Amino acid sequence: MNIVIALIIFGIIVLIHEFGHFLFAKLSGVKVVEFSVGMGPRIFSVKGKETRYSLKLLPLGGSCAMYGEDEDEDAPGSFNSAPLLGRIATIAAGPIFNFILAFLVAIFIVANVGVDKPVISGFVSGLPAESSGLMVGDEIEKINGREIFFYRSVSTYLFMNQGKAITLTVKRNNEKQTITVTPMYNEEYSQYMIGIKSSGYEKLNNPLSILKYSVLEVKYTISMTVDSLIYLLRGRAKASEISGPVGIVNMIGTTVNESKPYGIFVVLLSLSQMVLLLSANLGVMNLLPLPALDGGRLIFLFLEAIFRRPLNRKVEGYIHFAGFALLMLLMVFVMFNDIRKII
Repeated sequence: MNIVIALIIFGIIVLIHEFGHFLFAKLSGVKVVEFSVGMGPRIFSVKGKETRYSLKLLPLGGSCAMYGEDEDEDAPGSFNSAPLLGRIATIAAGPIFNFILAFLVAIFIVANVGVDKPVISGFVSGLPAESSGLMVGDEIEKINGREIFFYRSVSTYLFMNQGKAITLTVKRNNEKQTITVTPMYNEEYSQYMIGIKSSGYEKLNNPLSILKYSVLEVKYTISMTVDSLIYLLRGRAKASEISGPVGIVNMIGTTVNESKPYGIFVVLLSLSQMVLLLSANLGVMNLLPLPALDGGRLIFLFLEAIFRRPLNRKVEGYIHFAGFALLMLLMVFVMFNDIRKII
């Protein structure tokens, strides 16, 4: 059942992503040869007027195959025959639709759960914050000059910058105070902490506040994804901390099992949080300027806009193909790592 739930979540996120490409391809006059969810051999397929709609065996992605894409083809209806702005919109629409999905899910979560505003409700005895000058009721506005809106941003920042002193800008009685705290490693929780307690989640009744914090939820998730990539590229993450599709299925299963005792609505909220996280992640990852990804394709389109002529399309096709092959090798490594961790 957990696998079925995970496949449904993957399917929705991929479907929304590919639908973004599909919609703007149609609006730009580009013929879509095949619209598919999944990869590998087809298990179900329907032929429309000009597009084949397919469900494929491996639930690890999807595609919106456009006529003439990655080919030196300028015939009417081909990708290259569309206006440059239309092609840019078509490629960018996939990640943007993922961010829109994340926003819609965030509205549901924020409206029902509220937000964890970064207000200090107390201190953990023996940890640095207790004697730092911070006070109960202080609202943290910035960490090292970086604006925050959620209490969880503090623990995320401490994890990404382990052991480094942090300067907190807090609001106290409508005045701003700046206080520096050096985190201390806590053996019990196996992480660096400053020792502050959250005031919990606050329900929001104003629709505008719900929309505002829903946008901030998506912004926080995107920012966390980018920070995690930087953390990874700096070599700070261990292989055991990296998860792919198999690991995500396992995480979804754990989420369902832990939420189940609290009722179906809590399960739904927990899964919504997973959709928000995964959809925003997919949007960010696809915008990376790497061959075969949407970001890599956008780079070539931006270069075409700068030089006022397309680069060699056959060479571009080879570059994207090579990038796709490398991505598949990376996927195999990540899946092997996931399976090894589970075993």
